[in-house]
Amino acid sequence: MLSSRQYLNRGWTSKQRDDDSENAWLPVQKVPSQVHIDLLANNKIPDPFIDLNELAVQWVAEKDWVYRVPFKCQTEPTTDKVVTTDIVFEGLDTFATVYLNGIQILQSENMFLSHRVHVTELLKGNESENVLEIVFESALLRGRELVKEHSHEHRFIARQTADSRIPVRKAQYHWGWDWGPILKTAGPWRPIYIEQYVARIDDVWAQNEVSKDLKRCSGSIFAKTSGARPGNDKILVSLSLEGNTLFEKQCDIDSSDLVEISYNLDDPKLWYPHGYGEQNRYTLKAVLIRQGSQSTLDSKSKLIGFRRCKLIQEQDSAGKSFYFRVNDIDIFAGGSCWIPGDSFLSEISKDRYRDWMKLMIEGNQIMIRIWGGGIYENDSFLDACDELGILVWHDFCFACGSYPTYPAFLESVAQEAKLNLRRFRSHPSLVIWTGNNEDYQVQERYRLDYRYEEDKDPESWLKSSFPARYIYEYFLPKLVKQEDPSVIYHPSSPWGDGKHTADPTVGDIHQWNIWHGAMNKYQDSHLLSGRFISEFGMEAYPHLQTIRSMITDKQQQYPGSMTMDFRNKAYDHERRLMTYIAENFQIRYDLPSFTHLTQVMQADTMSFAYKAWRRQWGQPGARLCGGVLVWQLNDCWPTMSWAIVDYYLIKKPAFYAIARALKPVAVGVSRTCHEWTKGHSNPTLDARDTKFDVWIASSRLVSLEAEVKVRFISIRTGRDVLKPIILSKVSVQPNATTNVIGNRIIPPLSPQFEDTSKPFDLSLYDPYVIHATVMVGDEVLATDAAWPQPLKYLDFPDRNVDFRIAPERDHIAISAERPVKGFVFEETKGMKLSDNGFDLIPGEKKQIKVSGTDTESLRWTYIGAPAASLEIPQL
Repeated sequence: MLSSRQYLNRGWTSKQRDDDSENAWLPVQKVPSQVHIDLLANNKIPDPFIDLNELAVQWVAEKDWVYRVPFKCQTEPTTDKVVTTDIVFEGLDTFATVYLNGIQILQSENMFLSHRVHVTELLKGNESENVLEIVFESALLRGRELVKEHSHEHRFIARQTADSRIPVRKAQYHWGWDWGPILKTAGPWRPIYIEQYVARIDDVWAQNEVSKDLKRCSGSIFAKTSGARPGNDKILVSLSLEGNTLFEKQCDIDSSDLVEISYNLDDPKLWYPHGYGEQNRYTLKAVLIRQGSQSTLDSKSKLIGFRRCKLIQEQDSAGKSFYFRVNDIDIFAGGSCWIPGDSFLSEISKDRYRDWMKLMIEGNQIMIRIWGGGIYENDSFLDACDELGILVWHDFCFACGSYPTYPAFLESVAQEAKLNLRRFRSHPSLVIWTGNNEDYQVQERYRLDYRYEEDKDPESWLKSSFPARYIYEYFLPKLVKQEDPSVIYHPSSPWGDGKHTADPTVGDIHQWNIWHGAMNKYQDSHLLSGRFISEFGMEAYPHLQTIRSMITDKQQQYPGSMTMDFRNKAYDHERRLMTYIAENFQIRYDLPSFTHLTQVMQADTMSFAYKAWRRQWGQPGARLCGGVLVWQLNDCWPTMSWAIVDYYLIKKPAFYAIARALKPVAVGVSRTCHEWTKGHSNPTLDARDTKFDVWIASSRLVSLEAEVKVRFISIRTGRDVLKPIILSKVSVQPNATTNVIGNRIIPPLSPQFEDTSKPFDLSLYDPYVIHATVMVGDEVLATDAAWPQPLKYLDFPDRNVDFRIAPERDHIAISAERPVKGFVFEETKGMKLSDNGFDLIPGEKKQIKVSGTDTESLRWTYIGAPAASLEIPQL
């Protein structure tokens, strides 16, 4: 008998625990589910994602909830073999007590755990009905009780929302964050099923090491069984690639139920990040065989990959490097941070995870950081990363707090860490585990005990005011080494050898002096680098369709309305947003125009930052910046935030700006950006003193010979104001930065600007765009433009934008007589564009592929456009 599964996904009902009314029990459409989903489906609450409705559902978190399902189960063996029946709970959110036919079978206090419970003796006969009931207690109230219970031994600190989240092993963002609502869920959030078997394979996995020359992969394959008969049952383990078996071995099972088999592979086909090689994966399979009858009792298989990955932290002239090396290739890790994909996690399908990860590849991003305030992500997430070639950085689930270490808490953390390390250890995409998100910043802010060099005794850390150091620097790394010794461990994000978390010379940093902190200009990104930037960001509104779907009251659909302000959860959001808008743009405050300004500002921030920091990738042995991960890729609900793609997978212009900056071959242009925000700054310096640089960043592993052309184009007239610079044979270095033009000075374009003793005549000022193109043969590999800053000082008379729709109606050619800044199509659900949020340069046509919409219905705008949202003209 092979093992069988019976999913308990239909027939459930739920109710508020203290509601004994006749109609208290409500039908549940499916499990997995969470209480808000079921209340909404039964019209008991308004949609929390619309208007101010989040406030109207806060009472849900203060109640206990009960889920119940009747089911029948085959209990009598159909052969002479004894059948074991388990119920498996892949995820219960969070304080859950489970009863089967009135008997308690499980109590769980950790959302991140799965449970397998033997129930063979508790099930009723074949034709009888069993009842499974789960009581979910309020995580909000239990969290408050735990804080009170342990306050004499620990100081609970939470930088985001309530301290009561700290002792609760539940996704921390459910208490609300500066991009998400307060929606404390409860319910069976992952699948529940009955599994029957004679004997089973609990898990099969491989531990391996790829040799330095990449010519050999060796290690051990492990298989863990339950119910097998030592000396009688055998296990057959195999490795295959594309249907060809490369390794196979059968062996006995002993009393430990654990089998270990050594293996060696010559010339293995390795797994590479996207753009650096193939994503080869082998099938690892284990089959459990009963001797005598030679019957197969169970089998388990999974796809695994082999790669040699190192975190390179070496002393150099700038401090200590921090970058990843995969299969002997230095990798610039350009990518994003990931928050949970929904406030209601049970709603995220396998296809939706895949769609998100496909966007990463579309945007030339190859690393995703799973943030510590969410969950240990779904298997489908990691499967997609394996398949597509996306490197995964995964935080353990601690964020922005000071966590306790009392015994029950540590035991729960140990269980979740072991379970999830085991669940993820076969994924080649997962290259690094990080202890937490920003907890060392809490230590710094509240001056908690931390003497990194002086105190190396883990037991003493437990008695300090920062006991979580024990978790991050002793407890978790020990478990990582035990369960997955090949993966990298880093104590925190950010963290650098015990130095201050903002130290740019070591480790990773979260660069929040753009937006938060000092609120530096985004044009100063080149001054704000570090060895690895694992967070930075800029807010922007989503597109209008998303705004109007989340704010249905038309009277509230304007910037600064009560509902608009409520939907933005960032601290001081309007103050910070308006500061950046006012510094850089002529303000237009109607909703379409203001939306566009925020989007162009976010895109420009991404462009300045990614270009500057990727430029510092440098050369082998001088990797000044090893990677950049924007905060954040996604949203968990419809909102305005730092996300570059909104909740409905509608891309903001910033997504495309990053994609351009991370092209395999990208050109960068920078020009001197003179101060204009301080009281005695001279706003005429841009006309008097202009220097510029041009460089090429390449992730290709072979050198190229390219032509580089630099033009200087009048913003007023669209004509070239200087003769172009053409460099015909530029050697583009592989996997490095090639400096093409350095600190070139452009003379003033009017003699009157050279004499600073004369009044500055604005009528003679003709600002220009510096535009660079890289070509190999007739192929344009990359372009970039550097505009005078700030953009609000520029005039944009009619740009004479021209459209040509292809006969197939699948792409549009766009051109302009004068330079256009921030051309944005208004995107909607299902629309797919090859580019957006781009500049238009006279003499060039921009070809945009379009699908998912009629080209004639596209709406567009740009900086200084005569109307906020214009339609494509009928041609």
